[in-house]
Amino acid sequence: MKTNSSSIIKTLLILFLVFAGLHYAKDFLVPLSIGALLATLFLPFCKWLEKHKIPRGLSVLSCLLILLLAISAVAALLGWQIAELTNDLPLIKQKTVETANRIQEYIFNQFGISSVEQWQLLKEQQNSVTDIIQLMAGSLIHIFTGFILMLVYVFLLLYYRIHIKHFILKLSSDSHREEMEHVISRVTHVSQQYLLGLTKMIVCLWIMYGIGFSLVGAKNPFFFAILCGLLEIIPYIGNITGTTVTVLVSAIHGAGLPVLATIILTYGLVQLIQGWILEPLILGPQVKINPLFTIIVLVLGQIVWGIPGIILAIPLTGMLKIVCDHIESLKPYGFLIGEIENKKKESGLIKRMKGWFK
Repeated sequence: MKTNSSSIIKTLLILFLVFAGLHYAKDFLVPLSIGALLATLFLPFCKWLEKHKIPRGLSVLSCLLILLLAISAVAALLGWQIAELTNDLPLIKQKTVETANRIQEYIFNQFGISSVEQWQLLKEQQNSVTDIIQLMAGSLIHIFTGFILMLVYVFLLLYYRIHIKHFILKLSSDSHREEMEHVISRVTHVSQQYLLGLTKMIVCLWIMYGIGFSLVGAKNPFFFAILCGLLEIIPYIGNITGTTVTVLVSAIHGAGLPVLATIILTYGLVQLIQGWILEPLILGPQVKINPLFTIIVLVLGQIVWGIPGIILAIPLTGMLKIVCDHIESLKPYGFLIGEIENKKKESGLIKRMKGWFK
């Protein structure tokens, strides 16, 4: 009995140390993890270029340029839509002032604090606002540094991929080398398919949100469609945040309750299609993690690495599951993380729909 309790305590202590280490090393691990995922995404294209007698350095550089072009295209699209949104700044400013006056009046009626006293309280908080601005500036510098570091990792991981693979194979015994190579291949495949599936999902959401927001008469429908689609990379939280922003901006522009209600209804309908049709067809087969552990890893990812942890949680857990499935002592954990197998045969329609997304 004492042996069992001591082994449980040791396991819990090891888990605590692992998560503490992941948390304190996040500045190093987050860019490396994102770089590794993106490197696996461009791996097939890089191999194709090398197969056609293009030098590895030039092939890897081509992949990096395509990645930068894709990021620049999305940023330019958002910038264009934001530029259109700024044309309404006078109206937004007017609505903001009106809202602030209503809040001041409400505070005065409820708590008896006059507008002069409220302004004095705001002035006292000026230092806090300055601190927040400085913190945001520091965060932007940190994000930019991490982005450059991530690009460097993508380049180097693609360039030295064979060297790294041989190193991992050398760590395993000769009898397990073939199985280890199979694990590496499957882990890479899951990462590729998850990122490709997520890209397809975002494009589908852009189309559905764009059509839905246009039909209900939302202001700047394509900007908010792009925003809600891109925020899909943050599971659960992203779509809710995007739709909340859409509703608030529409309300500032004077949209009535029917329009706001139809925006929320559009969000609900898109989420229904996404959850019941798109995710099983696009993402379901790639990362087989049950909903319970999906929520658990998202929460743990947020605690350990913040928003990047939420983004990375699902693909990294999918890779961990493959490793667990191939190590005898860890197979029960792979079974626990995975979905319950459905042995029913798929209908012809489902197979055809899956084929459309391949």
